[in-house]
Amino acid sequence: MLHYFIVFLISMVPLIELRGAIPYAVGFHCNMVWAYIIAIIGNMLPVPIIYLFARKVLLWGKDKKYIGRFFTFCLEKGEKGGRKLEAKAGKGLFVALMLFVGIPLPGTGAWTGTLAASILDMGFKKSIIAVMLGVIIAGVIMGLASMGLFGAIGAIFAPK
Repeated sequence: MLHYFIVFLISMVPLIELRGAIPYAVGFHCNMVWAYIIAIIGNMLPVPIIYLFARKVLLWGKDKKYIGRFFTFCLEKGEKGGRKLEAKAGKGLFVALMLFVGIPLPGTGAWTGTLAASILDMGFKKSIIAVMLGVIIAGVIMGLASMGLFGAIGAIFAPK
C-alpha cells in the first residue's frame, strides 16, 4: 500500500511525474494496472490548478526579489514550449500538445504542457483532454520500457 502512495506522490512532482512513478512501481513489483491508474490520477491532479492559476502566479512573482528568477525561468520555459508547439502544429495544436506530453522526454510532461496550453490560451477543456491523452500515452510507453519490452524487441532484431 505504501508503494502505491509513493507512486501517487512521485507522479505529482514536476519534471518527474508519471515518467518516474511507473519505473518506481515496476521496481517494487506493484500491480501495474493499479500503479498505472494511480500514477495517471496523481499526474492529472495538479493539471486544472496549473491551467487556471500557474500563469497568474508566475506573472505575479516574476518581479519579486527571491522568487523572480525562478518564476521568470518557468514563464520563459512555458512560453518557449508553447510557441514552439504552436509553430510546428498550426491548426493541429490539440494533437501536438497530446504528443508533447505523451513522448516521455525531460521537460515535456503534463506540467509543462499545461503551462504551455495556458499561455497559448488553448481552452480549458481542450487542454485537459489533450494533456490527459498525452499522460496515458506516456504511461504506456514508460510501462513497456520499464518492463523491458523495448529491450526485448531490440535483442530480437539486433544484428548477430
